[in-house]
Amino acid sequence: MSLDRLSLNTATTKRWTLQEAVDGAVRAGLPAIGVWRDRVQEAGVTEAAKIVADAGLRVSSLCRGGFLTAEDEGDAKAALDDNRRAIVEAATLGTRELIMVVGGLPAATAPGGPARPGTTGRDLVGARQRVADRIGELAPFAAGHGVRLVLEPLHPIFAADRAVISTLGQALDLAEPFPADVVGVVVDTYHVWWDPDLQRQIARAGAAGRIASYQVCDWVLPLAADALLSRGHVGDGYIDFATITRWVAETGYTGDVEVEIFNQAIWDTPGDETVATLAERYLQLVQPFL
Repeated sequence: MSLDRLSLNTATTKRWTLQEAVDGAVRAGLPAIGVWRDRVQEAGVTEAAKIVADAGLRVSSLCRGGFLTAEDEGDAKAALDDNRRAIVEAATLGTRELIMVVGGLPAATAPGGPARPGTTGRDLVGARQRVADRIGELAPFAAGHGVRLVLEPLHPIFAADRAVISTLGQALDLAEPFPADVVGVVVDTYHVWWDPDLQRQIARAGAAGRIASYQVCDWVLPLAADALLSRGHVGDGYIDFATITRWVAETGYTGDVEVEIFNQAIWDTPGDETVATLAERYLQLVQPFL
């Protein structure tokens, strides 16, 4: 049994700085870390890269780019500029995988808020087309920096405010016009476990060489008031990790497995305890099936 493919996503230990997360990963014997941009920006990208490199860790991914659905020309330009910055940050950190949460409907406000009165931004088909167009604009820039845009389908409950891509199949359709080393996909168990077509789409992604990341956490009930915070430790909910992990492994995927959890109770738990738990659950419920 080995931790040699386990990566701590910094969202899981939200209270830790990047230095603290890196130190915690090293103490636990983890070889990799998945980094959110807020932690990079707190440290500064050059210093962030140094912190990780000095610890001897690899960066499994940078999260996140995306939010590409704006109708307003100025908002769209700002989003593209921010994504280009994210691509440069990923290259500086030494990872080629930039996770892309593509964005929801322009009519949506912050999670849980009402639609803006009088907006026309409820056109789901149009929003998806803007994502496709803007991925096309970003792909050459990403390729020039050796970075892959990694499309993340989110559970349909987040279609309004976070991601108009809800299935792995949709993500693969968007990726298909581009080389596999330029646009890939992430299999995040929390978001795709429910999909009746999941086995076929994982196989499709693997055959095309597009699986750039495998992220694990569980679906727990009851859902939190903010559904985003309803993730749990592997084994605490309803996801069949053995089956999904086998499907991923059968494609030949040999990359890192990130644990990414949004959960207030877990965030309130001491970080070392959280890392110990996720490592134990990985060894019990994920690693045997890789």
